[in-house]
Amino acid sequence: MRPIVYSFQVSLDGYLEDEQGLLPFTPDKELHRYFNDYEKQFDTHFYGRKLYEMMHPFWSNVSDTEEVAEIRDYALIWTGIEKIVFSRTLTQVDGHARLATMTIEEEVERLRGMPGKRISVGGANLAAQFMQRDLIDEYHVVVYPVLLGGGKRMFGRLDQPLALRLVEQRHFASSGCVVLRYERTR
Repeated sequence: MRPIVYSFQVSLDGYLEDEQGLLPFTPDKELHRYFNDYEKQFDTHFYGRKLYEMMHPFWSNVSDTEEVAEIRDYALIWTGIEKIVFSRTLTQVDGHARLATMTIEEEVERLRGMPGKRISVGGANLAAQFMQRDLIDEYHVVVYPVLLGGGKRMFGRLDQPLALRLVEQRHFASSGCVVLRYERTR
């Protein structure tokens, strides 16, 4: 069965974005290389509308002449991954993407039954719906050494606790970031 992974970046005090809705996290070259290698393990992303609308215009338009190799490499990896976008308002998506046509459970069941790599879920609102349904197998958290003091929390309310087991931790000395990877215990 293909696992579903929720991967996200967060401040030390648990915020995904600041009060203006901005992402105050910029990976340095070391962390960006890690993200590039990490992204290669996926062939499908479930995205919410907001994340798709943020990611697609930027990563689809990075050119071969981009000076920063890590950015150019990530764009090549990202554009090759299938995106399934859950939206009540979009009528079309571009690039290597399609709109979800089934429920979350049906899309997950269909993809888990197919051969392929790991599957990620992105976007806090969509991930919260996956969490409520206990569909996430792994949580991949990149903690940045910054305190935001407010903004969008990394987790909303859950109807039941979800037990996790730490399976990996890694520290990036240059940025001070810590990567934590947890598996869901059922």
